[in-house]
Amino acid sequence: MAQEHREPLLKKKYHKNCPGCKVDQMKELQPGVPFRKLVSIWIVVLCTALPISSLFPFLYFMIKDFNIAKREEDIGSYAGYVGSAFMLGRALTSVVWGIIADRYGRKPVIIIGTITVVIFNTLFGLSVNFWMAVITRFLLGSLNGLLGPIKAYAVEIFRDEHQALGLSTVSTSWGIGLIIGPALGGFLAQPAEKYPNIFSKDSLFGRFPYFLPCLVISLFALVVTVATFWLPETLHKHNDTDSSCDDSYDALEAASHESSTKEITEEDEGRESTNSKQSLLKNWPLMSSIIVYCVFSLHDMAYTEIFSLWAVSPRKYGGLSYSTENVGEVLAVSGFSLLVFQLSVFPSIERILGPVMVARIASVLSIPLLQSYSCIAMLSGLTLSLVLNCASIMKNVLSVSIITGLFILQNRAVDQHQRGAANGIAMTLMSLFKAAGPAGGGALFSWAEKRQDASFLPGTQMVFFVLNMVEAVGVLMTFKPFLAQRHQQ
Repeated sequence: MAQEHREPLLKKKYHKNCPGCKVDQMKELQPGVPFRKLVSIWIVVLCTALPISSLFPFLYFMIKDFNIAKREEDIGSYAGYVGSAFMLGRALTSVVWGIIADRYGRKPVIIIGTITVVIFNTLFGLSVNFWMAVITRFLLGSLNGLLGPIKAYAVEIFRDEHQALGLSTVSTSWGIGLIIGPALGGFLAQPAEKYPNIFSKDSLFGRFPYFLPCLVISLFALVVTVATFWLPETLHKHNDTDSSCDDSYDALEAASHESSTKEITEEDEGRESTNSKQSLLKNWPLMSSIIVYCVFSLHDMAYTEIFSLWAVSPRKYGGLSYSTENVGEVLAVSGFSLLVFQLSVFPSIERILGPVMVARIASVLSIPLLQSYSCIAMLSGLTLSLVLNCASIMKNVLSVSIITGLFILQNRAVDQHQRGAANGIAMTLMSLFKAAGPAGGGALFSWAEKRQDASFLPGTQMVFFVLNMVEAVGVLMTFKPFLAQRHQQ
């Protein structure tokens, strides 16, 4: 099989001014592990992941400062709208950015995405009212379309034997960003109150108490933006059908095009995708893995918002009465533990059990863990701190294990020439579900706070019960006949 794959590569025709051909030549000349490329992809993904959830530890207090909620119990609902704005914007534009990346290149979309973080994340930190916060988050999501293209880029920039490492780099960096982001938000929000010796109440950071974490992330994004100008482009820009990439728009529309010269592509096609004329929407291994991925993404986004709201809400409503700094400490510990797990333990577990079994076991274990959170609220002092940190570490490790396993399934379900369009579909559907996560989670949390004296699952017990119902649906969907895997030859 390996020999059959080598022969077409030896005959490949390279074009002098084609950036994609230059990358292919570079890959042939550099057989070692490309650590420099791994770091480049890591920081780009981290840059776009940090602002997504960095607001959650301080969002409760931000909404409270806007004075838009008439009652304290309504704060969660308004927080959900702000949290959902980013994902709604991304859902509306993900396919468009995927098409642009396949037409004009991955690099321009990556640069535009990092510039968007610099501008609109900064403006969000300077928000003076509820609607400014919603609009800046919406624009941040709609104009930052790099996550889909960076997945395709991670495959194209590496040799075949290093592509799995490239994809795991994307998912690991993404998971770390979604945890380190809230940690930064927790530590750096309201600096005039936490660090009065450094920041006065009359300073810029005193007048805009949530600007510092946004500024730090935006400055990091600015450095990343400058660095991305040196990234090589991987898109083939010539008309030679032997080595040019297929148009992802055509893949989306299932329009016919010639594929007889795609020797490697035809060799790897499974029975669900017999030729490149097939619509991605009819590729059930792809679509089933995306749908399951969306269900777990809905759960994870709702959990991310609810965890922070629950931790900072008063004890009388079943919360922990934590400060943003306390929340940041918990998430920082979880983020470090997740980094160690993903780099040292997860690859071995995935090789032994496979991505489907990893996702299935992790999701089953998450259910009793999450339901125990309402009991954790009864603890106090050092015991509370230890138990909460352990529970948070376990929950985040299990969540990222699920997402990474499903991410591997998605990329195995399509060929390289369709990957840009496939990632566009995945990002659109996932963003819709993630947009519903914070809005639904915030509304659920507000409703639960109003039913403290209910006879059935009072207060936050109902919140974690509903989250577990979503998780249970995801578990059932990991079994056949719903979840299908592509046959590898």
